[in-house]
Amino acid sequence: MSKSGLLKETILSLPELPGIYKYFDSQNTLLYIGKAKNLKKRVSSYFSKIHHENRKTEVLVSKICGIEFTVVKTEIDALLLENSLIKEFRPRYNIALKDDKSFPVIRITNERFPKIYAMRNPVNDGSDYFGPYSSPHVMHIVLDLVKQIYPIRNCNYILSQKNIEAHKFKVCLEYQIGNCKGACEGFETEEDYMESISRIKNILRGNLIEVKNHLKGEMLKASNQMQFEIANRFKYKLDKLINYQGRTTVVSRIITNVDVFNISSSNQFAFVNYLKIVNGMIIQSQTIEYRKVLDETDQEVLELAIIELRLRYQSTAKEIIVPQVLDLSTEGLKFTCPKAGDRKKLLDISMSNLLHFKKEKLEQYDKLDPELRINRLMHTMQSDLKLKVMPKYIECFDNSNIQGHFPVSACVVFRNGKPSKKEYRIFNIKTVEGPNDFATMEEVITRRYTRLMNENTELPDLVIIDGGKGQLSSAVDAMKRVGVYGKFAVIGIAKRLEELYYPEDALPLYIDKKSETLKIIQHLRDEAHRFGITKHRNLRSKGSLGTELTQINGIGEETAKRLLQVFKSVKNIKQQTLETLSEAVGQAKAKTVKEALKF
Repeated sequence: MSKSGLLKETILSLPELPGIYKYFDSQNTLLYIGKAKNLKKRVSSYFSKIHHENRKTEVLVSKICGIEFTVVKTEIDALLLENSLIKEFRPRYNIALKDDKSFPVIRITNERFPKIYAMRNPVNDGSDYFGPYSSPHVMHIVLDLVKQIYPIRNCNYILSQKNIEAHKFKVCLEYQIGNCKGACEGFETEEDYMESISRIKNILRGNLIEVKNHLKGEMLKASNQMQFEIANRFKYKLDKLINYQGRTTVVSRIITNVDVFNISSSNQFAFVNYLKIVNGMIIQSQTIEYRKVLDETDQEVLELAIIELRLRYQSTAKEIIVPQVLDLSTEGLKFTCPKAGDRKKLLDISMSNLLHFKKEKLEQYDKLDPELRINRLMHTMQSDLKLKVMPKYIECFDNSNIQGHFPVSACVVFRNGKPSKKEYRIFNIKTVEGPNDFATMEEVITRRYTRLMNENTELPDLVIIDGGKGQLSSAVDAMKRVGVYGKFAVIGIAKRLEELYYPEDALPLYIDKKSETLKIIQHLRDEAHRFGITKHRNLRSKGSLGTELTQINGIGEETAKRLLQVFKSVKNIKQQTLETLSEAVGQAKAKTVKEALKF
């Protein structure tokens, strides 16, 4: 049976149930692993499309020679299995999680009189682990806090009952300075020590109410017994805890045990931020990065990240706050997409963290790989401006004149988001009388693209007309007559730079003022204005000087030109003696100029 026949037979046999599917090539190499709510519909969609969203998907489909699948109970189970298999096999066409480093955790050892310290790469030895922490700095703040409130040993002694009773150990400096209560010599009972460990675990989990009540009770008890020094120690610890809580509380404390996820993506990368909220506090935060392979949607990436991060942080939260509706359903798990209130504030905090991380990462990549930056920028502009192709070659036009005098039009060229000054062109207006920007634009567009068509020269990907709807309409009329309309995109920019107009669309497109796309357009507009106004001023200057000399009876254009070549300006001419002028243009003409300019 042929390849297509085998695939068709396999697809027909697929159940309409949730599960994961695997694609293999002719060498039985695993190409791709995916999850589906309905296996039959999802897999069929790959082979029923004539054209796919991108070239990579078409290449993937062309290589598929075998399909395997596994049925599971729910879509969440499918996500879990997909995540596990992608990590194990790392197929070529699956989205790649770039964050593969280990993060620090706080370990509470599984022994008599447990120790507490930071480490990476936890092992399954019965110890308790808290974290991971995306920032070692934050982790050490928490670690220092719990040790100040509840002094814990940091020695490596084996504190068995037998060893303590045999007085095998002596207290060290840590005991003398108050960082340990001397369990090694029996100065602290195992029961009291484990009670401190229990309260430390509550702090690490974010459950501070019980710890605060305990410290407050001990403080009042010592105060009532006139033990003010001891009471002051408990007050110091309580203040430390309250200060820590104050710095971490972000929303109403009624929001507890909630996970928050947010996403921001570009054409090549996707960034997902995770916040774990307990009693209104952020107790864990991390942003991870994915490299896209098949133009995965935000929803697909977000679903994968939710599974990855909840497993990593061992989250048991029953509510997950997300920025968009997800097509996931499972018993006992609630997805919330808030539009206002405290939950929306959490999404905003997550996005703020996310954008800082994204900006830093993209700046790093831009420095390391300029080509990557150009490609990313072009994709961003294509998306923002709703273009069919990336605008690697852009032309921008701007008119300059003063009440119709000395009119010029500038054409500036950008390639890959940067000025290509050698390709700048200036047009001296020939057919327009008086101040008429619409007719001026029509003449310039006609001349520019008639020449490009006649010379069979490369056409731009995008043309920008500085002047808004009226001049855009004139430019479009000229393009239609020349026969280039529709061969490239054309937009007009209004005085308010964030307003962009498209042909045959009455409503403008608004672009974020902070976007890279708007910065490029602003640079184009400023360059066109600068280049045009410079040429206009030069033309006006030459025109006004030439007019003043040629209006003198007996002085023609050649004589005026000669005088300006030698003396550079009318002002300098006025400062010359008759003898100096005579050396340049002869005695008769020098006398005529001197009398006319009265110097």
